[in-house]
Amino acid sequence: MIEDSLSYREEVILTDRDDIRAIVSSSGFFSCEEIGIAVELLDERLARGEASGYFFLFAEQEGRVAGYTCFGPIAGSRQSYDLYWIAVHDRLRRRGLGKNLLAKSEALILQRGGRRIYIETSSRPQYETTLAFYMDCGYRKAALLEDFYAPGDGKIILLKVM
Repeated sequence: MIEDSLSYREEVILTDRDDIRAIVSSSGFFSCEEIGIAVELLDERLARGEASGYFFLFAEQEGRVAGYTCFGPIAGSRQSYDLYWIAVHDRLRRRGLGKNLLAKSEALILQRGGRRIYIETSSRPQYETTLAFYMDCGYRKAALLEDFYAPGDGKIILLKVM
């Protein structure tokens, strides 16, 4: 089991920039702009700390970042959080690391008072396995915004109430 060889940390460090870029790029799903956004969230956290509203959980294997999540409270809400990113390096996918990262992130959100977690994903066929992953983890479709990202590419909003 991969879990036996992992350690987790919430602290962000400058070298996480390259790790996030490599992990998100390894999936082949994301555009250069989207990869840049993933790194921007880390930069914001490095610059502003917890005041940024971005929290991270990193899974490391043998001193290397294997996957991560980024989440934060939704401004103006009392108990709602967004899960902005969950990504596992392609070489380690389908081994349970994503589910472990998600479960540990949900626990951290609960500790911070969160009770509703929202996740956004694309409706393109390429993301069917992503959608199935979230549904297997207890999320349900809360909304579909058709043609949100581009014609034929809607935004699916998922929700889990804790």
